Amino acid sequence: MSWTDHVIWWHLYPLRFVDAEPTYTPEVTHRFGHLVNWLDYAIDLGTNGLLLAPVFASTSHGYDTLDYYRIDPRLGDEQDFGEFLREAKARGLRVCLDGVFNHVSEDHEIVARARRDGPHSEAGQWLKWVDGYPRAFEGNFDLVELNLAHPPVVDYIVDVMIHWLDRGIDGWRLDAAFAVGAATWRPIIERVKAKHPDAWIIAELIHGDYGDFVAESGVDSVTQYELWKATWSSLNDRNFHELEHALARHAAFCERFRPQTFVGNHDTTRIATKLTDPRHVPLAVALLMTLPGIPSIYAGDEQGFTGEKLDQAHGDDAVRPPFPLTPAGLAPYGMETFALYQRMVAIRRRHPWLVDAHLETTDVTNETMRVQLDSGGHRLVLVLNTGDEPTVVDGVGVGAHDFTVVED
Repeated sequence: MSWTDHVIWWHLYPLRFVDAEPTYTPEVTHRFGHLVNWLDYAIDLGTNGLLLAPVFASTSHGYDTLDYYRIDPRLGDEQDFGEFLREAKARGLRVCLDGVFNHVSEDHEIVARARRDGPHSEAGQWLKWVDGYPRAFEGNFDLVELNLAHPPVVDYIVDVMIHWLDRGIDGWRLDAAFAVGAATWRPIIERVKAKHPDAWIIAELIHGDYGDFVAESGVDSVTQYELWKATWSSLNDRNFHELEHALARHAAFCERFRPQTFVGNHDTTRIATKLTDPRHVPLAVALLMTLPGIPSIYAGDEQGFTGEKLDQAHGDDAVRPPFPLTPAGLAPYGMETFALYQRMVAIRRRHPWLVDAHLETTDVTNETMRVQLDSGGHRLVLVLNTGDEPTVVDGVGVGAHDFTVVED
């Protein structure tokens, strides 16, 4: 039995959560206490894991790493992080860190050495190059790609991952894992797993064959963007046939691995903004918390936060807002959504078998769908309705723009 059988992640973006300075500062500001203040809130929500965006020293947003072995001074120091880990563990909360290993900041010492010595030098082989210049990740010249095919780079990444696992974290999210391909990750994952077999390793993957990537790379999970897209798109279009297709694929993925499911994360427009009809937010939550896989809740979604991701400088700011110093600082209008999340998390807690449940869709129309989940004699039925009138689906009544869960 694995701890991932029952983990539900609360996904945080620490640098923005604590309202840290927008760019690197060498002075240490001890802000991990801000995060500790929210640990009981995570428990109250019903989650038992913290999926953290980058916490290592970086130039600005965390994905431009300066030092993988050092906590970002805008958050605190290693002692602060150790105390945060102890507080989390005391509450039974797992901790997963974001490993941004595909690229580093243009100001990283690795890049400085490579530029000094040139692309054909030993230092130069640590980077990818294009026409004599270090390769930029997706056209972002401040993000320089590492050469993960170079053995010393592999050694370096393995050492970083094991370093923090030795200190008590439980897993890694591999940022932009799609960029280098599945086979590149295999030797890294094998070495890390040899030392920490219980570590959960998830790859950020958007397109492609998820099952093949997992099999070839050795990771435990990938981000289920297909299901995320189909969820909001089918609700907006009132077209459950799209979701039916995505759920068939999801069921096939679940036979091979446990996908990481979500309706929002730090890279996407908030679900409360993405959905054109706010009455459909509960339907998205119901899908998240009943479908097989390993779910995560992006901090603030459980309070009905809104925010649109824009394709421009600082375009992520609206979906990565600062949080109050304590939960008491939240406005009361989010409590209805919070109660919805608590109710749906409680259903999943009552039925932990849902993580690996067999999934079947029936009675699918544009506006209604029946989803049956079963495993080992257990069964749960979810009925969804985006129509303007109450209806009955296979004997189960459901309100307009609402859902019904039947627990056996």
